[in-house]
This record gives sequence, structure tokens and C-alpha cells, in this order.
Amino acid sequence: MRTITGRAFAKINLTLRVLGTRPDGYHELRTVLQAVALHDSLAFRPTRGPFKIECTDPQCPIDGTNLVWRAAEKVWRAIGRRGQPRDVVVRIVKRVPMQSGLGGGSSDAAAAIRGLTALWRADVSPERQRQIAGELGADVPFFLEGGTALGLDRGDLLFPLVDQPTTWVTLVVPSFGVSTKDAYRWFDVAAPPGRSRVARLRASNQPTLPIGEIVNDLESVVAAHHPQIARIVAELRRLGARHSAMSGSGSAVFGLFDSRARAERAAGAFTRRGYRSVVTQTIGRSRYRALSVPR
Repeated sequence: MRTITGRAFAKINLTLRVLGTRPDGYHELRTVLQAVALHDSLAFRPTRGPFKIECTDPQCPIDGTNLVWRAAEKVWRAIGRRGQPRDVVVRIVKRVPMQSGLGGGSSDAAAAIRGLTALWRADVSPERQRQIAGELGADVPFFLEGGTALGLDRGDLLFPLVDQPTTWVTLVVPSFGVSTKDAYRWFDVAAPPGRSRVARLRASNQPTLPIGEIVNDLESVVAAHHPQIARIVAELRRLGARHSAMSGSGSAVFGLFDSRARAERAAGAFTRRGYRSVVTQTIGRSRYRALSVPR
């Protein structure tokens, strides 16, 4: 068997509303997810011996806590094999920062589902792949689809939206990360008592939030612990972004720009201040699917 390679693209949350807490302890979300061109690269190399992960980022776990490892276990069982997966080394070239709200770990998992299915020449239907993705995490199903999508429930009930025109994106990543668990805990502490936002909407006969509403409900509570985030959001707007916000649970902040030149000028301004900054683009669904095919 030959080595299979694949891409794992990042995402930004154009909007993220936290509507309440579900009975299972997760949060009820309404989010618009958008794929961007920044990506990790994964290589699946047939090699005799136990399953193994290698990564260029020393902070990335390479054991069973990595979603790629868990994806491998689930695909292995889905094709009827016993025991633990073996005879594969997965090498991850990490470009999507960890704990940044850009979905790098979840996207790596989706790339592993696609890549290992191809490597093992397995008959795993798209429906079964989506089921595996949902079992791994709320963000993982999106990375099998890409483009622009509305996410409901935990964010994993997806409704494809019409792709918007390609937009230039400047990503600014602070030196610290934010754990998703902490961000939602801070939100729960800060949330006013009483009925959930879902209940209040139903009581007011407003069945949904408008899709075009651009806001991240986690941004203010995360910024209360990390004021740097609010400063980055404001500075991106001052530098010409038509919209800027924290992505997901942070810590990355994105700015949307009408031209590459403006996006690069903004990125340069942050780079000179010692921040990690990346200029990238949004990706539509058809291009995403073509670029995500394992090769």
C-alpha cells in the first residue's frame, strides 16, 4: 500500500449563539461555520507495528487522547477488524494552532476518517462516516462537509447554506490558548439566572435567531479573563476589517477584509507586535470537497 495524504482545514464561527444548557449537559447552539484555507497536512503511511501518531507540534498529544487516534479506532471497528488499529503511522504537519477555536483537532479527526478509509480500501458509507464523526465531537461532522453551514443542537446538526463570495481573512492568534471547557464554564457563571434563551425566544413567539446575526456569545466572557482578545477585535476593525470576532471558544480572532492587500497589512501590523498572524481565504463547499479528497 502507498502513503495516503490529506488536508485538514480550519474553520471560523461567523456567529455563535449559546441558547441554553441541554439535559445531557452540553449547550444548545446556533452557529454559522465557515471553512477557511489554512490547514494541517496528514500523511497515512503503512508501516508494520502498532498504530502511531507523529506531529510537528510538540504540544500536540500523540496518544489515545488525540482525536485522530480515536477516529482510527472507530474506522478499524467499522470495517470489522478486532483489537487495536495497527500497521499505520500518521504524521500531522500542524499549522492550525491548538486551543484557538479554529477546529484543528476536529478537522484532523475528519481527515483521519477519510484518509484511513482510503488507505484500508474500506467500504465505509458516507452515512457511517458522518456517524463516526458525530461520536468523536460536535465539530467533527462539519469537517466532512465544509463550505458554509448552520449548526444546531450541539453544533453538529448541520444545514448547508449558500456559499458566500470568497473573502480574505486575517487570523490573529494570541500566545495563550483557551480550553472549550473553560469558555463554556465562564459563560454559565456569567449567564443571568432564569429561563434559557431558547425558552425566552419561544415565549416571545420568535422561533429562531436570524442567521445573519453576527455575534459570538462566548467572546465577552472569554475576554473578561483575557482582555487581549477584545483589544485584537477592536484593532482589526480599526485596520479595515468589515467584521471581526473571536472564533468559537477562542483564543484566535478573525477579521474579514474586502481585499488581500488590506488583510496582509493588518496581519503585518500584528506580526510586528509579536503576534502570530495568518492571511487566508474562505472556501466554498465544492472546492472544499475537492481539496479534502485523500490522495
